[in-house]
Amino acid sequence: MPHHALSIYWFDRDMRLADNPALVAAAANSERLLLVHILDTADPRPEGGAAKWWRHGSIAAFQESLTPFGQTLYLFQGEPEAILKQLLTETGATAVYWNRRYEPHTRTRDTAIKAALKAAGIHAESHIGDVLQEPHTVNKADGTPLKVFTPFSKAADALPFHAPAPRIMALPPQPVQKPTTALPLAALGLLPTKPDWAGGLRESWMPGEHAAAQRLKDFIGGALSGYAEKRNLPYYTSTSRLSPYLHFGEITPRLAYQAARATGDSYDVQRFIAELYWREFSIYLLWHFPALPVQNWRASFDAFPWREDAAALKAWQRGQTGYPIVDAGMRELWHTGWMHNRVRMIVASFLVKHLLIPWQRGEEWFWDTLVDADAANNAASWQWVAGCGADAAPYFRIFNPVTQGEKFDPEGRYVKQWCPELKDVSQQFVHQPWEAGALLRPKGYPAPIVDHSHARNRALEAFEKIKKEAV
Repeated sequence: MPHHALSIYWFDRDMRLADNPALVAAAANSERLLLVHILDTADPRPEGGAAKWWRHGSIAAFQESLTPFGQTLYLFQGEPEAILKQLLTETGATAVYWNRRYEPHTRTRDTAIKAALKAAGIHAESHIGDVLQEPHTVNKADGTPLKVFTPFSKAADALPFHAPAPRIMALPPQPVQKPTTALPLAALGLLPTKPDWAGGLRESWMPGEHAAAQRLKDFIGGALSGYAEKRNLPYYTSTSRLSPYLHFGEITPRLAYQAARATGDSYDVQRFIAELYWREFSIYLLWHFPALPVQNWRASFDAFPWREDAAALKAWQRGQTGYPIVDAGMRELWHTGWMHNRVRMIVASFLVKHLLIPWQRGEEWFWDTLVDADAANNAASWQWVAGCGADAAPYFRIFNPVTQGEKFDPEGRYVKQWCPELKDVSQQFVHQPWEAGALLRPKGYPAPIVDHSHARNRALEAFEKIKKEAV
């Protein structure tokens, strides 16, 4: 017998019917269920443009998936606590359910909301969010947080696995009376208008739970075999490309982990699960170090001699650095809202070590242009590449963009896909077209904005500076 005549289920980044533990609990304990999504205008760091585009698609796809259940997802915009209180008053609901989030703002927000609801006599119930293990459950024996990936991943994997919740097959009916202040999807203003820059995103992606499940199925049956060897090759579909679906909660890491494990314990499976734990490690770091998106994790880097160079930053953002593997990655990002992980490391290293531009500028650009822009993963990854983050050894490593291109895109197929100016350049020169000679140099492609040898020496001198100051 349901405990509540009417409950509210509050969706955030978890618009799915599979492995949704809070929705399972709400459905089991409610005679009627009001489904709501609130675009949080109190968030001090709103989503970037690409992520907003994805959220729009995620909402639309989930609204469609609710049709067979006779349910509706009602949309609101504002401060979640105020809107939930208004809905409770208007509907007479006696319970609110949701899945937890782990960023600083959402943690503070949800803790306050839960306390306020309970004080008002409302049942407030939250469940494990989109993680394998919740951040507060993984620690050293003395209770302090782990700061190195391998011990963290081993400790997390040793904990009991949270089996995915069963897929929702039925939902209680919605309230007879509709909320009076619900908004149409267009009113949330998530899509670009003038100019409409999202054409490449529409070509590249289909948001939603159904697309996420198909992506996982295709990966498990395809690129997972050979993943360990091919995942660094950007031209091929060699990675799962699940990151935006995981970020928006259209699929959970638990489902991905379970699907991979079901195929056995090959090295490919181990490498894929390690990547799931890298995502988890980033969430864990942000939980314990909430200033991660803005402050150096290693305080010694506060003395690093960064340079502010608007022209160089703009060249990097537009894929006009003169280094093909860097430019290809930045153009792929702008067109598709995504970039291959190996190339992300190369372009990030170029910005912070060749140009000595603060990692925060790169983090900000990725935040606005990535469909999978995630507060934890974005900040932790940028700090790792810059050398100032957790487990970032050797911090003084400087990627050579030419040799990186030759190693991971030996035929130049990825580079030529995104830099058509280089389509006729031979394999010998495709990663260093300035060496091709005046007659063979591609027209319309820029010369390098910085010399690699000079940039490398300058970066090493900068690292020496902070090393001496640390002593």
